[in-house]
Order: sequence, then C-alpha cells, then structure tokens
Amino acid sequence: MTFSDKLIALRKKAGWSQEELAERLNVSRQSVSKWESAQSMPDIDKILQLSSLFSVTTDCLLKDTQDDTQPAAAQTPSPLPRVTLTQAEDYLTKAQANAPQMALATALCIVSPIPLLALGTVRELGLLGLDDDLAGGLGMIALLVLVAVAVVLFMQCGAAVREYEFLEKEPIETEHGVTALVRERRAAFAPEYDRANRIGAALCILAAVPLFTAVMVGVSFLMSMSICLLLVLVACGVYAFVRVGTVQDAMDRLLEDGDFTRGHKAVKGRLTALTAAYWLVVVAIFLWYTFGPNGNGQPQYSWFIWAIAGVVYAACVVAAKAFVRKKV
Repeated sequence: MTFSDKLIALRKKAGWSQEELAERLNVSRQSVSKWESAQSMPDIDKILQLSSLFSVTTDCLLKDTQDDTQPAAAQTPSPLPRVTLTQAEDYLTKAQANAPQMALATALCIVSPIPLLALGTVRELGLLGLDDDLAGGLGMIALLVLVAVAVVLFMQCGAAVREYEFLEKEPIETEHGVTALVRERRAAFAPEYDRANRIGAALCILAAVPLFTAVMVGVSFLMSMSICLLLVLVACGVYAFVRVGTVQDAMDRLLEDGDFTRGHKAVKGRLTALTAAYWLVVVAIFLWYTFGPNGNGQPQYSWFIWAIAGVVYAACVVAAKAFVRKKV
C-alpha cells in the first residue's frame, strides 16, 4: 500500500470525512484530497500529527512495503463488506441512470398541487361550469396521479440499486483501485455538478418573483397562477439539484465522504425514521384541517400546509446535518 492508500484507509476507519481530518490537522480539505490522490505529500510535522491521530508509526505511514495500518495488535480478517472495482463501476452506472428518474419523481411531487390550484381558480372565475366539489375532486385526483407516478419512479430507482443498500448503512472497505477510480470520476463530474447547482439555486430564488408580482397587482386569480408558476420554477430548480446530487451521493457513498462517513451512517437510520414520521404527521394535519370536523372540505385552500411543511423540513434537515457533523 502507498501512503495515499493508507491515509484513506485510516481516515475511513476513524469515520472522518476529508473536511473533518483537515480540521484536526489545521489544513485545507484540498490538501487532504491531494495527499489521498498522491498529488503531494504532507510535511514532516503533519506526518507526525497523522501518526499520533491514528496511533500508527511513521514507518507504517511512509513505507510502501508496509501494509499494516493497524496498531501493533495482531491483524484479523475484516468483517466489513468489500466493494470490488466491478461493483463500483456497476453502482456508478446505475446511479447515473437513476439520476434523471429521481429528479423527475421529486419534481412531480412538487408540481402535484398545481392542478388543484388551477382548477380552483377556474371554478372561481366561473369557467367550464365547475362547482366546488367537482373542481376539488378533479384536482385531488390529478394530485394523487402525479404522486403515484413519482412513487413508482422512486421504487424503480430503489430496486435498481437494492443490492448496494449497504453502502448507505454500513462501513465498507474498497478494493485497490476503487478510490482512485471514484475520485477521478468525481473530479470530471465537478464542473457539471457546480453548474447544475448554480442553475437550481437561481431558479429557486427567481421562483418568488411571480408571487411578488401578483401581490403588487392585487388580482386574486393571478395570485393562484403565480403560485403555480412558483411551484414549476422550484420543481425545475430541484430537478437540477437532484439529478447531479444523486450521482454525487453515489460517489460519496463509495468514498465514505460527505454525508456518508461512518459516523454519519451510525445515526442515519434514526434520521430516516424521523423523516417518515414527520411527513405522516404533515399528511394527518392536512387531512384534519381540510376534512376534519371544522374543515371546509376544499383542499385547494389547504395547499399552504405543504409549502410550510417543506420549508420546515428543509430547515430541520440543515440543522440535523450540522448537529450530526458536530457530534461525529
């Protein structure tokens, strides 16, 4: 093993991301990345710090003939799942194929309330002869159809990579050459990833413009139409985020980097359970508010619950990630 291979193995064993190791060494993440890709070597002070951090000798770190990255204790076969080069290539290929479908499914969930809002506006304007019950019923049917299509796409994507679920949940070891392959692909993907994130951010920010315009004009039906346009723009922005994020996450899983370090994996199951519980509560609130004893039975007027829930969920995710990063 070379120094770069040993550093990657030791960092993964400790459950640290490149950023976390960089913080402990008081260097930049780019420096750690260059060490792990064999583009440069740390100076002697950093070698000594690494030796102390990982409880290994400097000879263990520096000698290419030394394969032992464990302390002096006797070695035992690793119980961790081992990812081969063939598996890594297959997983990345499937993630690349899944990315547009995952993005489309997410976008469909975001635009699903649009038929409900649009039909409510048509009913208010007296067009097509729709009454409240018919407009609300057709809108709910359209919403459920869009959500059903999205769920099918999510399930198809999940089935395609089901054999690699352990990458998200368990610590792993990688065959020689896997890390170099993934890092090379991530470096090549970086410009596309950055471009899509810029486009997505711009669309999400500009999505508020139609709403502000409608508020200034003060026409009620324009307000509903502006909300529809807002959802479309947000859906396009999120499509850009999810399409590249799916591919990026696949590479991070293989590298055990970013949100998929071993420390993050240890708490990810609890966060997934909390997410499921959160959205079940949101659905219950929506149904109670709309169809409960004091509800108006008009779901086109309850759309704001989903908007608020989405914003609160995003805030909770950011806070949870910050908390987990600090703990691990």
